[in-house]
Amino acid sequence: MSHITRDEAWTLLTEYNKEAFHLKHALIVEGTMRYFARKLGYEKEEDFWGIVGLLHDLDFELYPEQHCIKQQEIMREKGIAPEIIRATASHGYALTVDIEPQHEMEKVLYASDELTGLIGAVALMRPSRSVSDLEVKSVKKKYKTANFAAGCSREVIERGAAFAG
Repeated sequence: MSHITRDEAWTLLTEYNKEAFHLKHALIVEGTMRYFARKLGYEKEEDFWGIVGLLHDLDFELYPEQHCIKQQEIMREKGIAPEIIRATASHGYALTVDIEPQHEMEKVLYASDELTGLIGAVALMRPSRSVSDLEVKSVKKKYKTANFAAGCSREVIERGAAFAG
């Protein structure tokens, strides 16, 4: 299972995550990672980037206190490639692990994870409940409101932006 397929990754994710919110977040981050793989010239690695996005919060629902730690153990037991294990764990850098994002893909994951949560929260406030008509100025305004989507760490978003350049 070192070269896990998307279907295998989904099966693994749903083994450890049942809540619709967590599954939707995984799908959003997967889509975001696939988009950036194409945009940044990593088309041949799009599936890898997507699987990393899909599995990045594998342990969060069951083991929130051990987030990015427990998932490494789970993935090793399942025989998943070390590159996937490292990449998914790196998004917990300076929070729960000291695996600093190195590869551009890891930096994009770090930057995207919290930011997609904030953007999603802003979109839910709109009449359309969609990002399709969402303007950047609306996200910036809500970003400055500390108690809005308080679970989305502004510090992590800023660190991710710095990583991603």
